[in-house]
Amino acid sequence: MAKLKPEQIEKFYAALAKANPDPRGELDYINPYTLLVAVVLSAQATDVSVNKATEPLFKIVDTPDKMLKLGEGKLKDYIKTIGLYNMKAKNVMSLSRILIEQFGGVIPQDRETLQTLPGVGRKTANVVLNIAFGQSTIAVDTHIFRVGNRTGLAPGKDVVAVEQQLEKRTPEKYKRNAHHWLILHGRYVCKARKPECPRCVVAEICAFPAKTVLGGVPPKKTGTKSRTSDRKSA
Repeated sequence: MAKLKPEQIEKFYAALAKANPDPRGELDYINPYTLLVAVVLSAQATDVSVNKATEPLFKIVDTPDKMLKLGEGKLKDYIKTIGLYNMKAKNVMSLSRILIEQFGGVIPQDRETLQTLPGVGRKTANVVLNIAFGQSTIAVDTHIFRVGNRTGLAPGKDVVAVEQQLEKRTPEKYKRNAHHWLILHGRYVCKARKPECPRCVVAEICAFPAKTVLGGVPPKKTGTKSRTSDRKSA
């Protein structure tokens, strides 16, 4: 698997930064607690669907105490358009109760503690730490996993491996925003089925061997030499 060199990584992030100097997450929230709730709800759901559900919810609920007073049944009414809403409602109520009983209603600012909350995995914890508290964490979802492997930026066999590679290979000055640049790039440009390489700002740096062109994917080269080359670059 091709792997970008340090000087290529610098150019990669510089290009993303130039194209989007102030990247932002797409989940709507009011404070760290509502961000945590939104990220928990976003598992296997789109940010758009979560925002539609939480817009009226967050007008009346913005603390763990208010969530418990709302109750699980009423919470389900707000989020029933989101996939797995029954389990997510149960997790939100449980984590809200734990936040009150063990943390005084305050969101913990370390990954290990956050991951003890129901419904909060490594990715969710990293998102909250990055957005709410400005920590240089990189939350690897399916988009970032794809971008890391496809471009050669941070190849890895699973999300943890890609996260570790990104933390190791991303220059410090880019770490704060790396999560946002990469997820937005994967969501809107470096798409799963057909990456939009013609409008990609890092296309010349990217190590993906089958870049798309206007009108589709270029045909594979024929001949023994070309096939051998393709295998080596895969």
